[in-house]
Amino acid sequence: MSDKHSVKSAQAILLARIQDAVDLCDKRHKPQFIGFLDEKEQLYTEKITSQMGFKNYMFWGGHTSSERVVFGAFPDYIEPSDNLFPIQTITVTFRICDQLSHRDFLGALLSLGIERETLGDFLIEDGRCVYFVREEISQFILMQVKKIGRVGVTLKEGAEFPLPMGRGFTEFSFVVASPRLDCVTAALVGYSREKSGAAIKAGLVTQNYQVAMSTSQKVDVGDKISIRGKGKFVLDRIGPMTKKGRLSIFGRKYK
Repeated sequence: MSDKHSVKSAQAILLARIQDAVDLCDKRHKPQFIGFLDEKEQLYTEKITSQMGFKNYMFWGGHTSSERVVFGAFPDYIEPSDNLFPIQTITVTFRICDQLSHRDFLGALLSLGIERETLGDFLIEDGRCVYFVREEISQFILMQVKKIGRVGVTLKEGAEFPLPMGRGFTEFSFVVASPRLDCVTAALVGYSREKSGAAIKAGLVTQNYQVAMSTSQKVDVGDKISIRGKGKFVLDRIGPMTKKGRLSIFGRKYK
């Protein structure tokens, strides 16, 4: 199945789930929850609820800067509140000298057969990671996770404030001939212009959570660009032009 067909299929499934959640919320007079959702799914859910005319909902991921969130549909008599969401925090501690990444923590949980949808953000700092997970899998994680890769870890419910800052970023800057997506993609990952164009045509590049449709589409400040197998990037500033007429671009890469 092509990437475009996969996206349509995933959207159809999410659409049905949103409709079911709203219907059950109305019929059972109880909150209904979907997710964790990624940022693209969140945007789609907002679009669908707007079309349905449903307004009594809330997104919450466990902390104020959540990337992955749970969608909560609430009956009219309940004011949406973050403390009603079925989200549990788990703190993982390990030796400061052990360097563990987001990929290490995610891989350890997925290897146990845990569904990605039940996992929210992982906030990581030296010696500590805070998981945000659905309540129904929290006890399983607490019982099963003893190591992340080869590193021994200790888990406990809850989290102490302040929370870790999260995945973090690496800043970058470069100059390009134009703000075309193929030019920017090439500069982001060191591709040739030809290879960058091929990646876009193959559906490997997304711009603001949408699969890129054209090599010539323009980028703008605030755009989030993901390149499969290479990472996710945020464009913070575009310009000024250099003396040689090339365009300066500044941004950050997710670690």
